[in-house]
Parts: sequence; C-alpha cells; structure tokens
Amino acid sequence: MDFWNRLIGGSGSSSSSQNKAPPSATPEQRLVMFTRVWQRLLYTWRNAPENDPNTQEQFRGYIKRLTDLLIEEEKRSARLCMNFCYEKQVFLALSKIGQTGSAAVIRECIGTFATLIENEDEDFLGHENFAHSLIAFLQATSHKSVPAFEGEFVELLFSIASKIRQSPGILRVWFTKRGNDAADYENMDHRQRFAGVTNKEDFPLFYLLIDYVHQEGKVGDFARTGLLYIVEAASSSGALERWIVESDLATLMASGLGALYSQLSRKLVITHSTEDPPTILMLSDFKMPSTAPGAETPNSPEFKTHLDTFLSYLTFWQDILEHCRSEEVKQTLLDHFQVLFLQQLLYPSLLESSDVDGGSSVAVLTYVRVVLETLDYPDIIHLILSYLMNLPERPESPQSRAKRRQSLDLLSKAADVVDSPTPAIYSLADLIMTSLQSKSQQTVSATLRLVSTILRKHYQYSMHTLLKTVPVPSNTPTRTIGAHLAEMEMLFQMASDLTGHDKNSSASYDDHIKDCQNLLEGHPCTTKFLGLRISSTTSDGRPADDKLSMMHLHTLLPNDPFLRHITDLFSSFFSNTVETNLVLTSVLIDLAACAYMRPEGWLFHHPDTYAYPEDSESDAEEDELESMENELAAILGDSVYAPPDSFESDRRRVREIMRARRHPEFTSAPPVMEVLQSLVSQVADYRKEVPDLDDKLMERRRAFEFTEELSEAVSDKFRNPLDAFTARNLVRPTTAKSLRPRGLSRVTQPEAPSSPFENHIADTTHRRLKVLVPGLHKPPPKEDEDGDAMAALMGRPRKESRVQGEVSLSHLLTNIMILQEFILELAALTQTRAALFADVKFA
Repeated sequence: MDFWNRLIGGSGSSSSSQNKAPPSATPEQRLVMFTRVWQRLLYTWRNAPENDPNTQEQFRGYIKRLTDLLIEEEKRSARLCMNFCYEKQVFLALSKIGQTGSAAVIRECIGTFATLIENEDEDFLGHENFAHSLIAFLQATSHKSVPAFEGEFVELLFSIASKIRQSPGILRVWFTKRGNDAADYENMDHRQRFAGVTNKEDFPLFYLLIDYVHQEGKVGDFARTGLLYIVEAASSSGALERWIVESDLATLMASGLGALYSQLSRKLVITHSTEDPPTILMLSDFKMPSTAPGAETPNSPEFKTHLDTFLSYLTFWQDILEHCRSEEVKQTLLDHFQVLFLQQLLYPSLLESSDVDGGSSVAVLTYVRVVLETLDYPDIIHLILSYLMNLPERPESPQSRAKRRQSLDLLSKAADVVDSPTPAIYSLADLIMTSLQSKSQQTVSATLRLVSTILRKHYQYSMHTLLKTVPVPSNTPTRTIGAHLAEMEMLFQMASDLTGHDKNSSASYDDHIKDCQNLLEGHPCTTKFLGLRISSTTSDGRPADDKLSMMHLHTLLPNDPFLRHITDLFSSFFSNTVETNLVLTSVLIDLAACAYMRPEGWLFHHPDTYAYPEDSESDAEEDELESMENELAAILGDSVYAPPDSFESDRRRVREIMRARRHPEFTSAPPVMEVLQSLVSQVADYRKEVPDLDDKLMERRRAFEFTEELSEAVSDKFRNPLDAFTARNLVRPTTAKSLRPRGLSRVTQPEAPSSPFENHIADTTHRRLKVLVPGLHKPPPKEDEDGDAMAALMGRPRKESRVQGEVSLSHLLTNIMILQEFILELAALTQTRAALFADVKFA
C-alpha cells in the first residue's frame, strides 16, 4: 500500500509526513532540498559500509525522501527536481545502491524508478543509460524477490511493458540484438532449434516477466499482462518478431503449461459436502463415493489451487494468441502447444486413464471438459479438438502444409514423441464411447458432462467423430404441422401420465420455453444458419471457425452408436444416480439444439412413418372444402372470373394445407420416443406395486417446490467450468443450505421436528422397490409371431424384464420428477425449434 500511496501523493508513514516539504515551498526551494538529500545519499554511499544495518536504514530514508519530493512536484507545473534527475542521471547511482541494498532499500528504489517512469515530461524510458541502469537493478534484485516487495517489483516490470506498448519507438532501447542470432539459429540441429536460442541478454525484460507468469494473484496477472504487451509489440518490429520465433518463449510457455497440468491429481473422485449436500441428492439413494488411494476430491484446497493456477495459465495462452498479430509467432506457439502439451501430456493421459483404478478416467475427462469450457479462441480450440478427434487438417496451400508438417516433425523428433501412439489409433471419441459403457456412474457422469460441453459449445467437431452423421438431401420431406402438434400432444400426455396430474406444468413449461430460447439463440450454429453476420475473424481474414463455415443439414441414423448408448442409459433411468440423469437429459437437449441437425428419424417421427387412413375425417374435409367453394361462388357470382387452371391450383394448395394440419398415425417410433414411452409405461407398472405412488409424487413435488430447486437443477445448462467440482453443477448457483427444506438437515435425520416433510422423507427412504427395466431397441412383434401382441390389445400388462437391484421409493420419486421436467423441456425445445428454425411444413 505504501507504493500506491506514494504514487497518488500519500505520505506512506507518519515519519515521512513529518519530513515532507511544507506546502508553501517554491520549486526552487524544493530543488534545493532535493539536491541536499541527494548529496547526503551519495556521501553515505561512498563512505559508509554497505552491509551495515544503520547505513541501509539511512539509504532507505534518503531514497524515500527523494521519492516524496518527486511526487509532491507532480502536483506543480515546474518540474525542476525531475529535470535534475534526468540531467544528473540520478538513476545510475540509485541502481547501484539498490543492487546491493536490503529488502527495504530495494522497495524504496522500486518506488523511485516507478515515479521516474510515470513522468511524462522527461523521456526516461527512451534514455539508453536509464534502461541499462534499470535492467541491471532488476536483474540483480530479481533473485532477492520476497513478498515484501515482490508485488511492486512485478508492477514495475508491467509499467515498462505498458509504456513500450504505448510508445513502440522506445523498444529499440530495451531490445537489442547482439550477434548474428539468425545465422546461429539456422546452423543448429533440430533439438537446439526446439529449445530455442536462449539469448536473454537481448531482451532481459522479456525473461524477467516470464519468471512470474506462473504465479497466482496480482503478481501473476501483472506478469502475464506485461508479457502479453511485449508479444503484441512484435507486430511493429520485424526484428522482435523473428527474435521471439527463434527464442525459447514457445518452449517455456508450453513446458510451463505442461508442468502445471502434471501437478493436477491423476485420480479424481467427485464428492459433495457432507455438511451441506444438495437437496436433490438427499432425496435419492446418493452415497458418498469412497476415495481410492492417491485420489483427490474437488473440495481439497490443494486441488483447487492447482486447478486455478492451471486454468489461469491456460487463459494466458489464449490471451497471447488473441493479441498476437504475427502469424509466424502465433503458429510457433501453436506448434509447441501441440507437441509439448497435447502430444506429450494430455493425449497420453487419455490413453492411460481407466475407470477401474479409482478415478483416473473421471480426472482426465473432467480436465478435458474444463479446458474446453475455459477456452473460446477458435485457433486453439480447433487445434485441441482436431488433434484429439483425429480430424483432417485445415485446407492450406501445398507449400504451407509441407512447411508446417516439417516443423511439427522436427518438434516431435526433438521432443521424443515420434513413435508415441496418436489419436489415429484411439481418439477422444473412442474414449467417450468406451466410457459411456462403464459400470462406474462417476465415469459415465464425467463423460456425459464432456459430451454436453462439446455439443453445446463446439458442436461442429462432434460430426463424423462422436456422431456418425449423414447429410440430408434437399428433397427430404419435412415434418408437417399436424405431426408436430401430434408429437407435442404425445409429450404433454407422457408428462401428465408420469405423475397423474399436470397442475403445475404450465409455469414450469413457460420457464423451459425461456431456457430453450436462450439455448438456441446462443448456440454457435444458429448465427450461420439464420444468415446473421459473423463479426469474428482470424487475423489472416478467414472465418473465425472454418469448420462452422462448412456446416450442412444432417441427421442421425436410428442405429447410430452414440445414440444407442444414450438410449441404453435412458433405459435404466430410474436406477441411475441423480447426477447421471441430470447430465444425461442435458446431453439429449444439447444434441437437438443444433440448427443443422434434423431431428426426424431419431428424436421425432420421420415423415415416411406418417399414415393417413382414408376415413370419414378425410371425406369431411373434402366436403368442407367443396361447401366453402360453393358459398364463395354464390357470393361473387360472375363478377370475378378465375381461369380453370388457377382455380384448380388454389384448390390443390388449400387441400395440401388441410392435409398438413391432419394428425397422422405413426407406423413406427424413433429411438428417443420409444424409450420415453417405455419409461412412462414402466411408471404405470410401478403404480401397481405402489398403490399410493401418485400421492407420494404430489408430496415430492411440493417438497421440491418448497425449495424451488428441481426445475432449475434440470434446466441449468450454462454452468461455470468450475461448478462441476462442487454441488452447484446439480442445482442452482446458491448455497446448498438455502436449497434444502427448512429443518431437513440430513437424509439420515428425517425426524427433524421443523421439517414439513419429515414423514414423507422417512417413509419413502425406507421403502425399497425392485428395479424394472423394459426391453428396448426391439421392433414390436407381429401378431402371428407372438401372442403378447394380442394380450396387449386385451389390456394385459406388458412383460418386463427384471434385473437385480433395488432402489428406494425416494430415489424413484426424484427420478420421475426429473423425467417429467425433461419431457416438458423436450416439448419446449420442439416448439422453440419450430418457431426459430422453421423446420415444420404448413403445406
């Protein structure tokens, strides 16, 4: 604080206020005092022993007094003391005193140099002797950096970088190439080139900033921003640009990122606070997972510190790339990022992960998701996902592609990763598909969260990798408005059948409409699909995302492997954990949110499955049309003449409109509709085992309304990347305590007298039910092949396949509530898509 007090004219301490010059002092009087103090400082420095504590205290007092006089002078028009410093080169002696001074003396010297730098009348930073003296002082004292003055030290470095950014002309003083580094660089072998030319004496300020970029707090922020300004200044200096390319900046930055990633735990177990668990977990069969040896939890302070540091440095990488106007520097950084971070660390950690060793799959899947949530710069996102998903490279000229491939080959050879496995053998998509079949619910949940992030933020990279999409021809039939309304009715009926009532579904549905509108409008594909102008472009003028520019209408086949895994998870919906179901429903919503994804065939019924029986309804429509024509002819008479061809065309058009409005019968159900209908049927079967199920569902609904939690827990799709490490990824971003019914402190303490639902919690927690899993992905049997079809027509219950396992009634109730909210959200998404993307035909 003393440093800032001095900058704004504060006293800094009581002793300094007593020694300050009186306000009435003239510029000449102030100069006399300044000269006297300066001469005393020189005399002491030349005659007193340097290591004597009393001498160091005298140094500190004299230097502080000089700074106070300079700051006081800033408020006046005459700057005689500042002129004296420039003409007499006070900074020469000040630098030497500071280099051997105590921490207190160094701190005062930093304050004086900062004051000289901020002076606008005298060009200190453009003075070569000043630059050399200050750099000598900074290099000598950097290894002495202690918390007492570390903050001021880095702020001084930042101030110099900021001035260079504002006045590029002074760069020549601070950056000087010594020797023919370019020739030396060309003569190096690939390993030496990979490491870079360590020419620290050419630009000491650059390396002083690098020493602090890994730190947290203000120190790291100032260092990263200062280095950012230096890289930005390379656009105005070809020599600096080439120096950065040939230096070890890229190696240091990529190695630093890798070092921070290596500090993250290799095993992670997602847990929740035992003191304030989310209510939605308490009202289920949630059990705190056991922590394997060597595994960490997100609540660990050490883990949080390491993760925050890693993400801060990752954001710094993104800032550097965004502000760097030099394509050569940018590509050098990206190449090192790929080789040293992606190829050497991130991808190998994917290969080595396993869900049987206590959380390594959970850890690496979570880290990849957080990286994708944190970054948004197109070039680095493209590099990460293109590499991990094994996508082909961007179209480039043969010369550029060959040059870059040679550069990457040299880097890979130097980094000893030439013979390592590549995503061509096992990609991130392969890991996702494998992890979705895991028996570990934690692994499945972590995988689904990663998939949700990819689909919501980077959907274009999921095509032909995670999703085996097929293009949709332009002549493909579109859903009719009648089919749309019929499907909406089906969804509302399913939501009603789940709980036996729809008393509060209206308000919930309105909330889902708003959420889906925000989701679709904010989706990266929507802007291009609607023909809106894309303002963000890369520095070389191409669109901000080449893959997005190549998007086209596509769909999923009903037997798509990813879709099959998702529907398989839905088939065990009522026995899944609450966390799994919340993110599972989110994935399906994200999958259907892309404007280019046609939902017919996998989510909604395909027009090929529409059936319009020739019944009395069709005859009635024809009679109605003929009656309208007769009435119109009687009114108009012969006053209006319409050619027969035109009349027949209009008649055909009206007939098409009326046909499109008819509700068709569906000959087969798409996979998603089929699994939802089976779950609704399964609830009907549970009603036979639990006669009071509807009453318990109403009580559970009131319990959730009491906390106002359920709807927001299901619809909260826009989460902070770090929310997944707390309970907030399951509920709204408030404290868990506020989400809990009053008086309900634990699931294991339902007897709390202040809880209005204590009897309900106690009863539903202790009642156990066998898990029912309906058979899925099987076509309905023909009547002549299976007598069950006739039995179903006669009202007999469908056969269910029972699996081993039980759940509590409380767990079942909560999952039914989640399913109902999801179906309402799906209906809201269907309505919003029809309005925004016009994917419904009216004629």
